[in-house]
Amino acid sequence: MQINPKTLGIYCHIPFCLSKCAYCDFCSMAGASKKIKNAYLDALAREMEIVGKQADGYVVDSVFFGGGTPTVIGDSAFKKLVSVLYDNFYVPENAEFTVEANPATVNRKFANTLVECGVNRVSLGLQSAHANELKKLGRIHSVKDFEESYKILRNAGINNINVDVMFGIPDQTTESFLNTLKYVVSLRPEHISAYGLQIEPGTPFFARKDELDLPGEDEEYSMYVYASEYLRQSGYGHYEISNFALRGYECKHNKKYWNEDQYIGLGCAAHSFFGRERYGKCEDIVNYIGAIRNGSPESAVTSREVLTSDDMETEYVMLRMRLSEGVDKNTYKALFGFDFDSKYGNKLKSFVDAGFVINDEKACRFTTDGMYVSNSVLSAILDL
Repeated sequence: MQINPKTLGIYCHIPFCLSKCAYCDFCSMAGASKKIKNAYLDALAREMEIVGKQADGYVVDSVFFGGGTPTVIGDSAFKKLVSVLYDNFYVPENAEFTVEANPATVNRKFANTLVECGVNRVSLGLQSAHANELKKLGRIHSVKDFEESYKILRNAGINNINVDVMFGIPDQTTESFLNTLKYVVSLRPEHISAYGLQIEPGTPFFARKDELDLPGEDEEYSMYVYASEYLRQSGYGHYEISNFALRGYECKHNKKYWNEDQYIGLGCAAHSFFGRERYGKCEDIVNYIGAIRNGSPESAVTSREVLTSDDMETEYVMLRMRLSEGVDKNTYKALFGFDFDSKYGNKLKSFVDAGFVINDEKACRFTTDGMYVSNSVLSAILDL
């Protein structure tokens, strides 16, 4: 199954940061030398040249530079990288082009560079509008830094901005989280992402998890429900478990993941779904650079799975249920040849009765309460 077989998303991973946050388990590093940065960016450009041949005939309708903090590489390096991207992939002018940025890493010159390079969407990581909560997270920016970066991007002509916020932060309360949301809404970004803090193994937070004054489970639940209600009242559609957007500003690139559309990940730790295969590359930057220098991106791949029809069906349900519209039953039957309810109706009944799922004649979808416990529900019905 390929929903849009001739369109493609491109993800580029930039693993460099000014500092490593206490909760971060992404493939990123702070304090990298200029030598390693240059070697990595050269390898990334070379991978674009190699992989671009595989994507001949595809229209790249979304590009996403993530990390890490892509904006720390400097405007000249960014220009060079984007130029190589355009030389090796067909990216039309109307493609969505997103770059992640942390506050205080975007100056006027770089903002203008983004626009010149075709970037039309920026994702800014605020996380909280409270200084004590930012300090607990290990963030190095202030709210003033965020607001200045936001204004710079607007003045440069970026008309599609996402703001990331987080709930479940140490010392955070429902009231302080709602105050953060009110602050963000007052700026009127086109998109808001609200993520619950996850304490991941290998992070500084995990090492001292017993010392953290984290909100309780009931309070985290209240934060999530209140966020959904407040943002919807403010004009932001709750279109995915963690994402809210003004009408027409849903993230096209991220929807590729949830719709099982094809995408190629470039750089270390990047994952791809292309030609019914899912594969991911190593997180070790040096190993990645060596593989590309040898002309063999394949040798950097550390996981690969060719999806069976059953795999595609399971993933379709799992990913589509993340979206507010859920699984359309007519589409499901057209794709897989049997009725959705014949397989899942009985498994879903207890969750429908509990108010977590709406399962009507046309579609199956989560309620707001259901979105909060979506992982548990999906694990149960999909036997994960």
